[in-house]
Amino acid sequence: MAKIRQGEVRESAVTRRFSTVLAVDTDGCGFIEITRAVAAFLESVGAREGDVSVFCRHTSASLTIQENADPDVRIDLLTALDRLAPEQAGWVHDLEGPDDMPAHIKSVLTGVSLAVPVSEGRMALGTWQGLYLVEHRARPHRRELVVAFVGEAH
Repeated sequence: MAKIRQGEVRESAVTRRFSTVLAVDTDGCGFIEITRAVAAFLESVGAREGDVSVFCRHTSASLTIQENADPDVRIDLLTALDRLAPEQAGWVHDLEGPDDMPAHIKSVLTGVSLAVPVSEGRMALGTWQGLYLVEHRARPHRRELVVAFVGEAH
């Protein structure tokens, strides 16, 4: 039987909110790690304890938390998404090209927002976790991500 253990309870007063927009120029389909950019934002606002959220303002790109050690994981994930939403599947919506509707489906599957706890000024990510923007379109795009921190700051 699995054991579940609760750690120390920490109380913090939510007193501050900071936000920014990250503009990301993509090279086309693929994963773009944004962990360092979000960490730099947290450092710039003096984040201590709270939550950081990231929201993608697009319907054909998405966000995910994924392994950041072995790049083969990201290659396999792109392959899996292509199998779930192939370009040549007879989609009705094709005004922007054959990759557009599959991009919307992939975005629905992976999501457009993330929330990560911040503890002692750092995102509470696991050892091998990173934050990624996933570009689902074949050609380059400029993507906007709204990043917000709510919590205690210096």
